[in-house]
Amino acid sequence: MLVGYARVSTVDQSPALQIDALKSAGCERLFTEKARGAQRDRPELKAALEYLRQGDALVVWKLDRLARSMRQLIETVEDLQTRSIELRSLTESIDTATAGGRLVFHIFGALAEFERAVIRERTSAGLQAARERGKKGGRPKGLGPKDLAVAKVLLANPEISVEEVAARLKVSAATLYRYLPGGRSSLQDDV
Repeated sequence: MLVGYARVSTVDQSPALQIDALKSAGCERLFTEKARGAQRDRPELKAALEYLRQGDALVVWKLDRLARSMRQLIETVEDLQTRSIELRSLTESIDTATAGGRLVFHIFGALAEFERAVIRERTSAGLQAARERGKKGGRPKGLGPKDLAVAKVLLANPEISVEEVAARLKVSAATLYRYLPGGRSSLQDDV
């Protein structure tokens, strides 16, 4: 039996392309989830691995959908092989049922890990260069000192709701509560 596994990294992405390819490849059962590749706890992958039986094949659209590191990928394939289950990757045309497929699997896995390492190095170098030029990274502050003072004045009026204050300052109510954890009651401390 061919069992398909599809994964997308963010909620905004759609697994439709992967699902269509897995169905076209003849997968009778599909497991789909939205999780970052680096995330170890992936319930649908775990369910797919538990579902597989001797003689089955796990089919993925691309190797990076299955694992993010070479080590994790090799561990998964070794576990499958001890259970007499094969791995097929549609994009890379890998089928671990053959010696050539196992060789290509190891080469592609090493190249994918190398590519991720290069991207990490470039990102790190870019951030370092930006810091050296005086630029700060990260998310901008939700509320500056002036905005916080305005929020306190507005919240002192019991007829103005927290949601209205947040909307006026163009932040969410959660952001406002992050700066004023007790909400209106935290203003009592300032008096």
